[in-house]
Amino acid sequence: MHRRVHQENMLKTIGSFWGITRILQIVFGAGLWVTIAANKYEGSIHFVLFVAVLFWLLTLALFFITLLNKQDLVPLLGGERWLSTNLAHDVAAALLYLPAIGVMIYKTERNSFCNLDQYKHLCLYKIYLTAAVFACLSCCAYLLSVIHGGCRKCRGDQTLL
Repeated sequence: MHRRVHQENMLKTIGSFWGITRILQIVFGAGLWVTIAANKYEGSIHFVLFVAVLFWLLTLALFFITLLNKQDLVPLLGGERWLSTNLAHDVAAALLYLPAIGVMIYKTERNSFCNLDQYKHLCLYKIYLTAAVFACLSCCAYLLSVIHGGCRKCRGDQTLL
């Protein structure tokens, strides 16, 4: 009986607005860092990779802690503070993704010259463009979470769901 209730709670969590946005953040973040890490990168791209991997790992941790309903075990940040913790995480992610998007757009534009069929050397244009799209999608997913979490917080809610 207890196991069935736990499974139903997990499905409810995954199907909630919060669960869906977390899954999107994880998928888009992974898409970003895999696109960059699988190809040649240098300079300011390291910042983008840092942001993508950091928030991918943190988002995974928050997702699984909530999914397993273990937020009360997190010292200082869990329990009644869990909504605020998630909201602060989402705000930080959205704010750091903005300059990451700028870096990717800059790098994409700088490599637009090689986006010709006649160009036979290594061209990072499409890779950087793909990474820029993933960065934008990730930022949008975090912004949705910020709006949703902010609305819940303003209503006086203490929980994510």
